[in-house]
Order: sequence, then C-alpha cells, then structure tokens
Amino acid sequence: MTTLESSRSALRAPMATASLAVLCAVSFCHLLNDVMQSLLVAVYPILKHEYGLNFWQIGLLTLAFQITASLLQPFIGHFTDKRPVPYSTSIGMGSTLIGLLMLAYANSYAGLIVGAACVGIGSAIFHPESSRIARMASGGRHGFAQSLFQLGGNFGTAIGPLLAAFIVLPRGQQSIAWFGVIALVGMVILWKVSQWATSARGKSVNQLRTVGLIHSRQRTALALTVLALLVFTKNVYMASVTSYYTFYAIHRFGVSVQASQLMLFAFLGASAVGTMLGGLFGDRFGAKTVIWFSILGCLPFTLALPYADLNWTIALSVMIGLILSSAFPAIVVFAQELVPGRVGMIAGIFFGFAFGMGGIGAAVLGVVADAKGIDYVYQICSYLPFLGLLTVFLPSSDAPECDNVKKG
Repeated sequence: MTTLESSRSALRAPMATASLAVLCAVSFCHLLNDVMQSLLVAVYPILKHEYGLNFWQIGLLTLAFQITASLLQPFIGHFTDKRPVPYSTSIGMGSTLIGLLMLAYANSYAGLIVGAACVGIGSAIFHPESSRIARMASGGRHGFAQSLFQLGGNFGTAIGPLLAAFIVLPRGQQSIAWFGVIALVGMVILWKVSQWATSARGKSVNQLRTVGLIHSRQRTALALTVLALLVFTKNVYMASVTSYYTFYAIHRFGVSVQASQLMLFAFLGASAVGTMLGGLFGDRFGAKTVIWFSILGCLPFTLALPYADLNWTIALSVMIGLILSSAFPAIVVFAQELVPGRVGMIAGIFFGFAFGMGGIGAAVLGVVADAKGIDYVYQICSYLPFLGLLTVFLPSSDAPECDNVKKG
C-alpha cells in the first residue's frame, strides 16, 4: 500500500462517523447564500429599467460581484488552510447582508456596484471554508459530499429568479431587503456548524498535510491549468444564460418578464439536478469520465439552441443545464485529489478565480450584445464546449508518480 493510500484510509476512518446533519446544514446554507447572490442577476430587468442601464453596465454589475468573489477566494482558502478561522462563514453571511441592504436602498449606479461587491466578498469568505467542512463530513465519499454541497447552491440559484418574479418584481427594488432575514438565519446555522468543524479539524488537517503530490509538479500544474480552463468554459456559457437569458427570451419570443424568469428557473433547476448526478457518477465511474461526458455531451444542444423555437429553446436549455453542470463536482474533487491538504485553496480557485473569469466573460458578452445583438451572443457561445477536448491532457489515473509518494 502506498503512503498516499494509507493516509487516505486513515483519514476515512474517523470521517465515516461524521454527522450527515452537518453536511446537510452546510448544503442548506449554500442554498441560502446562493439565493441571495442570485437575486442580483434576477432583478437585472428592474435595474435596467429604473436606472436606464445598457447591457455593458449590466455586465459590469456581474463583473463587480464575480471579481470580488473570485480574486479573494484563492487567497482566503490558502490562508485558512494554514490558519483556520472557525467562524469565517458567519462573517461572510454578514457581508452578504450588508450587500443586500445596499442593493435595496441604493439611489445610484455606484451604490449598486458597491452592493454587488459586498455580496461578492461574502461569497469569497463563505465558499472555501464551507467546501472544506463538506469534505470533512464526507466519510470518504468526496464526490457525493461535493455534489450535495453544490446542490444546495444550485437550488438556491434556481430559486432566486422565482423569488424575484413573485416578490421583488411586483414590490420593487426595496423588497430585496426582506431577504436579509435569510442571511441572519444562515449566520446562526453556520455558527453552530463552525463549532463542530473546530472540534473535528485538528486531526483531519494534520493527516491531509502528511500526503504529498500524487503526480509530478509539472503534470499537476498542467492538470490544474486544464481544469481551470474547463471551468472557465463552463462558467462563460453559464454567464451567458444567467445574465442574458431573460433578455434573449423577451427579445426573441416576446414573452413576459415573469415568463422569462420561469424559463431561467427551468435551466437553473436542471443545473441543480445535474450537479447532484455529477458527484454520484464521479464516485462510481471516475471524475475524468464525468468531465468528458459533461463538457462535450452538451455540445449538440448548445449548437442547436440559437436556431430553436420557444418550446425547443426551453427543452434544449434544460438539457444543457443538466449535462453541463455535472462536471463541476468532478472537477473540484479531481483537483483536490491532485493537491492533498490544500482543500481551501483549491476550492477558492475553482469557486473563485475561474468563476470570476466567467464574470469577465459576462462583461465582454454584454459589450458584444450591445454591438451585435443578443442573438449573436448565443451563436458564438454555442461553440465553447469544444474546449472540452482539453480533457485529454488530464492524468488518466491517480497512480503515484512523485518521489515523495513511496511504496509502503
């Protein structure tokens, strides 16, 4: 048995008794966090009308949120890998609460930008530590734990447009403040979860840090680069839908704002289901197999979407959300296995940096939409899944090949 395998076995023994309630609590708080985040995107039609915004300004709001979330996450994850901050998740929820209040009562575009940035900071603090806690409570079923954690987030993102359609849209911008109650609930739950994590952290962190890289540094760096590019590809396409799908549906098919929000909910709901399936299939068939299927499997549907009628657009978007989203749990688990002991940093990179690159994509797509039209955005984005061919450069197994991983 290798040192790597024996360390993993030793780690799984105490994890096997970890409370499923903790994992469910973290997933539920991820739902609350992403409900609040998704409100920003869901109220874009209101903000565009009230403030007379162009598409590039809509894209800049997305950029303000995603850049603060993304640039901070890897640094926060790296810092907490070495110096854990037990109650940081509650602090992150507090920042999100401040952001919601600013979005509710802003009277200028600059105020909206600052509010979006505060929500992004909350996300940057929340995700690395929550992902670490989910892995600690996994009992060794890392794919399942990661997918359940992300399932909460995806359902939260899917619920956001519904809440916007039936609460915020009829009552106006200031009704966003009502969702501050959600942030307060999340802060209380995460405070209790952090108490559990503090007691469980010491032994698991020490064990993880005894494990070296399973591949050479060069191959590990190449694999992480490929995984980041795959997440970038996924998130740019997801940004084209989450930021502009409602505008596309209204422009192309003449549907109402509420109907467009329901279409967005169908896409995001399918994405939530795909996330859960991706983690389960990753545990069973391997992360690389799921990545191949997810990134390339949605290609026929993305290519057909720009030319479909209303009914087919709904059906195709559901299939795209279901298939494309299944890759992310597998990508995160694959990356965490490549760099043992750096769970927070890896979570920060893949929830943060690559997510922020999707934000840059959203801003660029906004400029393209202003210049060429919203239809053109979906025509060019339909080719993005071709980059899934980069999966060929990922290692085919986790067989040790480093000098610091010796035979036991």
